Amino acid sequence: MERTRGDLCPGVFRPWPADDGALVRLRIPGGHLARTTLSALLDVAETYGDGRVHLTKRANLQLRALPMDDDSVPAEAVDAIRTTGLLPHPDHELVRNLLVSPLTGLHGGRADLRPVTTELDERICATPSLAKLPGRFLLVLDDGRGDLVDRLCDLGLVALDAETVQLRIGSTHWGPVVPLHEAAARLTGLARAFQQVRDNAWHVDELPVPPASHDADPHQPAASDPPAYGEVVDGITHVEVPDGVLDRTTLEALGEHLVVTPWKSLISIAPQVVE
Repeated sequence: MERTRGDLCPGVFRPWPADDGALVRLRIPGGHLARTTLSALLDVAETYGDGRVHLTKRANLQLRALPMDDDSVPAEAVDAIRTTGLLPHPDHELVRNLLVSPLTGLHGGRADLRPVTTELDERICATPSLAKLPGRFLLVLDDGRGDLVDRLCDLGLVALDAETVQLRIGSTHWGPVVPLHEAAARLTGLARAFQQVRDNAWHVDELPVPPASHDADPHQPAASDPPAYGEVVDGITHVEVPDGVLDRTTLEALGEHLVVTPWKSLISIAPQVVE
């Protein structure tokens, strides 16, 4: 696909000028955050925006109706967002797009993908060239339960068991089967390779030459539905967030640790589960 401009995915330093004011997006790799952190972000929304936090299909967070000075959010609003702790890597804020099975390591699944998610995020943010990836570039990690196996992606993996994964290269191509502990390094290398050849492409699927492909491993899981709303298991609840819009009233009913899901909902986790 021929592109004549860069992508315009919003971030704190690249807001989108929506009809109601500036829209900014905060990436939450893996979706995990404390309720106190979300409360602090609601403080920002109530002070500068529409008073709510908006969930996205990539398990990220958005603020709307922020003020705009020329093409930027005012410095005091940026500083308020920074104090929430949700902007740890400003240079890479647009590219920390890691969508991960929300219940991984908490309940079900074949592997705990939380460590590989953390390592992958750290590797991406430690690689200066990857700060220039498109803001739409997406990595999708399915822990073997099948909840994200059919998601479109640029790169990703699917767990085959507790120690082995198969890489994804684009939405329809499979990469090699590798040990889980190698996955973050392999995916970072593939992201660097894409950055070197992408020209104006935003996605791996848009490359003129399809990536080398492997057969899907026979242990690949079938696609599965999201968990039903309500208690998943003792101490873990899947909470519906109507229209993906979170306000102070909704927040007060949640546990101390949360996971933002790609279904515009939240997993609420009781303290004893986190411990």
